[in-house]
Amino acid sequence: QVQLVESGGGLVQIGGSLRLSCAASGLPFGGFTVGWFRQAPGKEREFVARISRSGASSVYGNSVEGRFTVSRDNAKNTVYLQMNTLNPEDTAVYYCAADRSTSMTKRTSGYDYWGQGTQVTVSS
Repeated sequence: QVQLVESGGGLVQIGGSLRLSCAASGLPFGGFTVGWFRQAPGKEREFVARISRSGASSVYGNSVEGRFTVSRDNAKNTVYLQMNTLNPEDTAVYYCAADRSTSMTKRTSGYDYWGQGTQVTVSS
């Protein structure tokens, strides 16, 4: 059974940082590209970041470029999202998803497996 489990969310003040983790099990993790997404209440799902199978390549959404960094440790079957300089507009449920495709597009659908999400709240 494939599982993706996000963790690390919580409440943080403006300008603060959080590191999210996405732990995978039940799949050959190194063979999957992984994406991060977020969805705020009443809004559509938004692309945040995507990292290649090896971790050598990544792409970011425009609203997080320069503040967020995605990385992975295939030995631990885990992908990370380091989020810095957080602001209230970053408040959302954050999801990770795994994709067999190697393309580095910023699409928000078509992934093979999804996690349940972790809440991030940035307070003023």
